[in-house]
Amino acid sequence: MSTTLFGFGYVLFFLGIFALLLFLKKRSRQDRAPFPENTRLLRGPGESLRRRVAELDEKITESVLAGLLVPVITLGTGFYITALLEGWPRVGLASLSLVAFLGLLVVMARRSLTKVEQRRNTALGLFGERVVAEQLEPLKTAGYRVFHDVPAGDPPARSTQPPYNLDHVVVGPAGVFAIETKTRRKGRARVGFMAHEIIYDGRALSYPWGEDRHGLDQALRQAEWLATHLQHQLGRPIPVHPLLVFPGWMIIRKAAGVVNVLNPRELPAAIMPASSQPEVLDSATVDRIARQLEARCRDVEL
Repeated sequence: MSTTLFGFGYVLFFLGIFALLLFLKKRSRQDRAPFPENTRLLRGPGESLRRRVAELDEKITESVLAGLLVPVITLGTGFYITALLEGWPRVGLASLSLVAFLGLLVVMARRSLTKVEQRRNTALGLFGERVVAEQLEPLKTAGYRVFHDVPAGDPPARSTQPPYNLDHVVVGPAGVFAIETKTRRKGRARVGFMAHEIIYDGRALSYPWGEDRHGLDQALRQAEWLATHLQHQLGRPIPVHPLLVFPGWMIIRKAAGVVNVLNPRELPAAIMPASSQPEVLDSATVDRIARQLEARCRDVEL
């Protein structure tokens, strides 16, 4: 019984120390930073996904700790009470404690693995958005402004839709482009399809495993929202071109559609017009649009 009490006390002591350290860590975040309190940076590529990865890292740590401690505490509590009993009640409670321990261990392990998989998928999406961002960098030398992870959607008071983000927005002489990035893993291909190709017929996307319009509809909705928002802010119609980009995939375009579907390497040529084509937006309009987008994107704080 003394051994059981020692083990149970040790677990409680560990939990107390852990809770104290967690409290001190959170309190340390409130220390004064070396920057002015109103310092706000522009969002980088995949800023929302980066925040989600950091959030999942904390949840994974908490889930693993809970997975280690909750079953042990349950087993220790059961054995402590068991030591006070005699006969069949003691055997029954000991068996129940062991079953509860094993059940909690399985449940907590599955919970941790689910969060690990969520982090893996989120990190993949973040990497894909950074791949696209690198392909957009050369546009800046040609007078284009590039914004990433642009907050979109109406305020909750005016909309029932949850807020979302435009992965990338490019503004320049050729116009405004809203880019949606889809980073998808390659899987087993159907007969007649290549595992690395996406076929676009102007209406739907054919993946190696099936067809859908999800990315197309999303890219179109987001471009329409941005066009409406800019018209409201500038007082004149501003067409927005929707682009759907798949990092790591070869795109086979069999027909043109409202949404242009591309590989990231094709972005500069698709956005910058030939030298013989007239400019769609003058520099003053580009600056006005850029100011509106910068105001929405400058919200990254320490």
